[in-house]
Amino acid sequence: MEYIGFSDCHLAIDPDLRLISAFDVGSHSLLAAPSEVFYFKLTDVSGESVTLPASSCEEFRVSLSASSLKVECSRFPDCGDLSALLTLEEKDASLECRVSFSSVPDDRLVEWVEVLPLVLEPLALDGGSLGSEILIPYNEGALVDTLELRDHARGIRYAPACYPSQGYFSVFPNMVSSQFLAYVFDCGSSRRSVYLGAHDPSRAPKEINFCRFDKAPGVMLEMKYFCGVGFAENYSSAFPLVVAAPCGDWQDAAEVYRKWFYDCLPEGLKKIRDNPDLPEWYQDSPLVVTYPIRGVHDKDLMEPNALYPYTNALGLIDEISSKTGSRILVLLMHWEGTGPWCPPYVLPPYGDKEDFRKYLDALHERGQLLGVYCSGFGYTLKSNLVDYNNLEEFEKENLIDSMCAGPDGKVVLSPICTGQRSGYDSCPASPGARKVLDRAYIPLITDSLDYVQILDQNHGGGQYLCYSRDHGHPPAPGEWMSSNMRSLLSDWHGRAGNTLLGCESAAAEPFMQYLSFSDNRFELCYKIGRPVPLYAYLYHEFVRNFMGNQCGCILPVSTDSLRYRIAYSFTAGDSLTLTLYPDGRLISNWSQKDFSVFPDREEVFAFIRMLRGFFTDCASEYLISAKMIKGLELSCPEAPFGHSLPAILSSAWETGSSRAQILVNPFSERFVCRLGEKKLAFEPLSAALVDPDKNLVLFSKRVGED
Repeated sequence: MEYIGFSDCHLAIDPDLRLISAFDVGSHSLLAAPSEVFYFKLTDVSGESVTLPASSCEEFRVSLSASSLKVECSRFPDCGDLSALLTLEEKDASLECRVSFSSVPDDRLVEWVEVLPLVLEPLALDGGSLGSEILIPYNEGALVDTLELRDHARGIRYAPACYPSQGYFSVFPNMVSSQFLAYVFDCGSSRRSVYLGAHDPSRAPKEINFCRFDKAPGVMLEMKYFCGVGFAENYSSAFPLVVAAPCGDWQDAAEVYRKWFYDCLPEGLKKIRDNPDLPEWYQDSPLVVTYPIRGVHDKDLMEPNALYPYTNALGLIDEISSKTGSRILVLLMHWEGTGPWCPPYVLPPYGDKEDFRKYLDALHERGQLLGVYCSGFGYTLKSNLVDYNNLEEFEKENLIDSMCAGPDGKVVLSPICTGQRSGYDSCPASPGARKVLDRAYIPLITDSLDYVQILDQNHGGGQYLCYSRDHGHPPAPGEWMSSNMRSLLSDWHGRAGNTLLGCESAAAEPFMQYLSFSDNRFELCYKIGRPVPLYAYLYHEFVRNFMGNQCGCILPVSTDSLRYRIAYSFTAGDSLTLTLYPDGRLISNWSQKDFSVFPDREEVFAFIRMLRGFFTDCASEYLISAKMIKGLELSCPEAPFGHSLPAILSSAWETGSSRAQILVNPFSERFVCRLGEKKLAFEPLSAALVDPDKNLVLFSKRVGED
């Protein structure tokens, strides 16, 4: 048995078993079962692949020096002289791990490597005894205390990333916005975590995930690097996987990553207060109002509704603005002249183009704003909703050669949004696809719109996996994907002028400087656990988002549910969103199909008006661009939706000169809660600003107090 220590932690590798045989944090033995040291995937020239564990080699050698441990593996089955080296080095009370492969066979490439897949004690609600949960930066932060929810969650279950890509895959930089995860557990009377972070300045693609271990009760943490190398090329990680064990809750684990992030910012990223490219409305936090002009949901008959022609909505927008006291950013759906969600072509706008321009001008005259949803890098052959077919161009320009291909070189239809369209996923690194995407989108982003969600369905702003050998990129996913997307988005951002660009889900870390305002999809985290504002905790000084149309939300259709999610977004520092039925009523979320129940629009309007006044009176300096911090601990009753959700929403902030904690009660019920060492009463439908250093309420506001 060979041990390496860091802080008060120890990791042991048994050279006879060829496995990690112990992982201790303080007095806690966390390893639920012996774990492989690493896995890796080899793919051959025909596209066939094999996944091998480190233990499968013929020669497995472990050597220990004063502060490092090396594992050398050689002579893997049917792999010639292929060898691998894993180095673990104690540094700054943490463990830094690096991996390399050499003598790769001529007909093979190393597609990915998964480093230290630790199998830890089961989560709290899966029979674990440590009250454990996993923090994952998935859409845009969740705490998961059981695997049961995700096991039964339609469209979001655990699935290893593969070709063809699915939007829900747990891949960075896509649905996963940051390069770490943490296992948080009870440690005596306090909390502690096991932190795994890839401190990679290139922000190359990774699969960051967790799953059930299939050989014993336990949860396995996954950190896979997509290597991006060609056949016969060696691979060496240019960055460390950092293992640490900070004390405290999820914010303390996130603090480890935030420290690295601030020391290694993406090139060109500026704090909001220092960013001259942002329009003045960005800091005004407009209320986003989104609705379709055709049909009432995504798979409806696409007939014009009561909000078409476009100018039909002006009176409704005036009413919402007046009753909520808010500036409005109208965000149109089903507006495309091709077909709803039929990328990449969207222009001209559907129907009366002159009326579309009149609507834009009339909104601007009122001080309001206009934006549109688009659909990213898909290439639509035909719409399943309207009479739109693009096969002629596809064949004429031989665009099949510009689509994302699998390891065998074959291109298959995209599995994304197949109810709306049939088509493929473009590879924006290919010259042909880039030409098409520029042709489709540059006229849109150089127009006078205020906002374009240009990469809806490309979660986080990333592109999908491509293995083509004909696009000019390596024949497997890797760092080239992040570099290519930065180049493309930099070009579009430079052309867009005052038009802000965004994506579905908040922009992943490499793309934040180009996608400044995006559709935060925190509601998807209810399907796997409890949403937490991890994204805002890490990045709020640099970028803020909006609540989004809440597609896929599983909370009930009710006024309370909508107000609750509005309060969550508000305390996270995001702009709020209302989604409209064509007659002006509010719907709970865009995926709502039962229209026998609607939230009470007047009660929701009044709640937003209160929050808007609170924002203006005392909270804007925090919610626009301050740094989120760990605040006073809040103990309160649970919201009536399950998922162990707190009834009171809370966040804490720090500017250069002050600190504040913001708390919102979205319910028509008075709650007495404990904040730090004090009991405080939170009145119905109210917000409060607290000094967290003195635990004093500095300002409060209730619905009806104008």
